[in-house]
Amino acid sequence: MAPQGKVYRGSVKDFQGFDANQDAEALYNAMKGFGSDKEAILDLITSRSNKQRVEICQAYKSLYGKDLIADLKYELTGKFERLIVSLMRPPAYGDAKEIKDAISGIGTDEKCLIEILASRTNQEIHDLVAAYKDAYGRDLEADIVGDTSGHFKKMLVVLLQGAREEDDVVSEDLVEQDAKDLLEAGELKWGTDEAQFIYILGRRSRQHLRLVFDEYLKIAGKPIERSIRGELSGDFEKLMLAVVKCIRSKAEYFAERLYKAMKGLGTRDNTLIRIMVSRSEIDMLDIREVFRTKYEKSLYNMIKEDTSGEYKKALLKLCGGDDDAAGEFFPEAAQVAYRMWELSAVKVELRGTVQPAGDFNDDGDAQVLRKAMKGLGTDEGAIIEVVTKRSNAQRQQILKAYKAHYGRDLMADLKSELSGSLAKLILGLMLTPPQYDAKQLRKAVEGAGTDESILIEIMATRNNQEIRAINEAYQEAYHKSLEDDLSSDTSGHFKRILVSLALGNRDEGPENLTQAHEDAKKLADVSSNDSSDSLETRFLSILCTRSYPHLRRVFQEFIKMTNHDVEHAIKKRMSGDVRDAFVAIVRSVKNKPAFFADKLYKSMKGAGTDERTLTRIMISRSEIDLFNIRGEFIDLFDKSLHHMIEKDTSGDYRKALLALCGGED
Repeated sequence: MAPQGKVYRGSVKDFQGFDANQDAEALYNAMKGFGSDKEAILDLITSRSNKQRVEICQAYKSLYGKDLIADLKYELTGKFERLIVSLMRPPAYGDAKEIKDAISGIGTDEKCLIEILASRTNQEIHDLVAAYKDAYGRDLEADIVGDTSGHFKKMLVVLLQGAREEDDVVSEDLVEQDAKDLLEAGELKWGTDEAQFIYILGRRSRQHLRLVFDEYLKIAGKPIERSIRGELSGDFEKLMLAVVKCIRSKAEYFAERLYKAMKGLGTRDNTLIRIMVSRSEIDMLDIREVFRTKYEKSLYNMIKEDTSGEYKKALLKLCGGDDDAAGEFFPEAAQVAYRMWELSAVKVELRGTVQPAGDFNDDGDAQVLRKAMKGLGTDEGAIIEVVTKRSNAQRQQILKAYKAHYGRDLMADLKSELSGSLAKLILGLMLTPPQYDAKQLRKAVEGAGTDESILIEIMATRNNQEIRAINEAYQEAYHKSLEDDLSSDTSGHFKRILVSLALGNRDEGPENLTQAHEDAKKLADVSSNDSSDSLETRFLSILCTRSYPHLRRVFQEFIKMTNHDVEHAIKKRMSGDVRDAFVAIVRSVKNKPAFFADKLYKSMKGAGTDERTLTRIMISRSEIDLFNIRGEFIDLFDKSLHHMIEKDTSGDYRKALLALCGGED
């Protein structure tokens, strides 16, 4: 069933000892009389390949003179009926039925059109067009043209030709030219040349486009997906993003579609059924692996929690196994992880959202702030306008000008005039970055209990210079060394990790390929039989001391060597704060803006808001990489940081956060 030279990656295989007449008889008996044996129906149909199901339909008609699909529709109901009937259609006819439903009646299901046409091969597209003509006596292109419009329609028509180049021989010159043409058609052009995007993304081979995307990242300093979001809009934008995702990894694209179909309240059952049926004999094992890696949960368990009854049982049979139980990491997931490491190694300019104000006047700003706090009431808007629109260095000058002009402590006045979340945000912005981090660390260790998550976030993400500045600020503010407080408030391997990081002594040199191979081998050679001390010590000696460029190479070598991502290995072998600290270091090395984007998302998703985390990250990253964090946020969660802050916070606190955010993406 797999193409020659390729390993079969479907979850449903040909049934050994298959007998179409016998199966037809079993299905007839399961539907005979009062009621139907749904368990028998689902067991049989989900354990036969599509080719075998087609033979069963033919045998059923020969034996009983009846249409099996019609009988199944009559006997079954709801989602279970839709799933079973979908399994009985040949793949091309299944796609044809999905597209017919998507464009029939009032409105169009653009997401269904996008998913099918962006993900199918040339041959699958040709088969789909023929099946549509055969089933409905209509021309698919004409129907889609009549139901869509604009650039969205043009790209769909291009994809419908099934004419994507399939040559694996790639021209480096053409790769560079295409990347340059895409950049000039979007980012470097007033307006956007959509035709150039359509031509290149709709016609070039998958292998060629993967290299174009890598080249684009190098010359644009951002992934092609982010440019598409900025330059295109509506359904056309969604279609082009789907094409890019499918070029990169179809398994990753479908894993994401399945996750979104089940997350949150309600289930998008049509999407769930369509993907589980259409990929069950193509790449379901790859989808499962990527799903487990990306969402830290198996597809099997998510289906189990989100569905019920015979519908659930049938979906689980198509899924074909629980990767949480297996605890393994597979080639497709490793390939996705390796690609992410390679992308993270490309140098991208880090940008904050707060810049020094032009025509800055410290005395004038001091006067504005004094006026905002003088007399009855406080003008919070004026305070927010000044504090969030000045760099930290300028705020330090304002502090001095305020004292010189009024003989008063600006911090004390702000503290007495403001309250709640806004006060914490404004006062945090007035501290220098090392003072602010020192204060956060002090709060994390003082009193009853320790906030390990804050210790991990700060210590795992700051560079040597920042760590040394924090040490000085901590000593000055609390007359104790940071190392002493960390040592007295933590224990074991976790303490050793923090103390090592607190030295601010990480190597800052480039990668060393020979050493990276040895380091990867050292990490990979740790077996479950080794003592716990040896395991953590090996990881500590590498993750806490090697430079970021070198560690990126170590992680790539680790994947090559083991087919495992180092983060997966840490999660499998370790637990508690030690695991969380090492994972934070790995994610920071891999992509620091993405690490913070994930923290920000988690601070606002669900009921309630973790304002402490939200405030801390918005302050500490506003002049470093908050612009990059915004980009990663929308890439990861399909919504902007601005939008989420706007939805999740309120009042003057929201106003100040949005000012720091610096714009809507």
